[in-house]
Amino acid sequence: MGDLAPLLEEASELGDEELMQELIEELDKIETLHGEMEVKRMLSSDLDKSSCYLSINAGAGGTESCDWASMLLRMYQRWGQLRGWKVEDVDLVPGEVAGVKSVTIKLIGPFAYGYAKAEKGVHRLVRISPFDSNAKRHTSFASVDITPEVEDDIDIEIKPDDLRIDTFRASGAGGQHVNKTESAVRITHLPSGIVVGCQSQRSQIQNRETCYKMLRSKLYELEEEKRKNKLEQIGGEKKDIAWGSQIRNYVFQPYTLVKDTRTKVETGNIIAVMDGEIDLFVNAYLKEFGGK
Repeated sequence: MGDLAPLLEEASELGDEELMQELIEELDKIETLHGEMEVKRMLSSDLDKSSCYLSINAGAGGTESCDWASMLLRMYQRWGQLRGWKVEDVDLVPGEVAGVKSVTIKLIGPFAYGYAKAEKGVHRLVRISPFDSNAKRHTSFASVDITPEVEDDIDIEIKPDDLRIDTFRASGAGGQHVNKTESAVRITHLPSGIVVGCQSQRSQIQNRETCYKMLRSKLYELEEEKRKNKLEQIGGEKKDIAWGSQIRNYVFQPYTLVKDTRTKVETGNIIAVMDGEIDLFVNAYLKEFGGK
């Protein structure tokens, strides 16, 4: 960057606009690369390198919240694609009228968990509801949970007596298979209350295996949270981020604004954000909170 600055000054003095434009673009690339390296430095945990499961649950508010959950789903699918990750559907419970009550996808790629964990929390939407004939503004909430995919060599004890396993017909598109086969699986871990589900595969056995993988990941993360909380009680914490707290506001009307409540980063380009361009929020969080 230091080598380019004198060249940019010289090009400016010569009035060479084409060279100036090339140098500015090169500087932008270097700054972007430097920012990415700075963020990567924050992702020091072994789990940060992992793929992850991203779950969205609609809050109170019926159809409004279910629709908001589906909008967030699209945003994260687009974000994963922009980052070059593979995005797989795992489980989906549709809303009664529109949208989704809950949904889980898998983000497969390097450092997916490290980046995605910045999105964990409650997301708040303010807009004029398309479902309200009086065109009133509504506030909707949806929670996002991120779980790393843990390797098979990590020992997590799961006792069969601690599980309740339910099977049911898969929902959504799928033709005759959906209507006639109880292939979808939902597992409840009774001691912790953790519930995982999968209906993306045609085989009940495959869906059950995916559920076990997600359950192992969530139990491992739960133990990591307990360990981290104990260390923080001993050494103190730099920033207090309440579990499940509201992390971001998305305002569609009467103005457009997306603002992160933790870092205060904001943008008025809400269309770009809903199209998956959320790295400005993710990177700001990782830089400020050290990837915790």
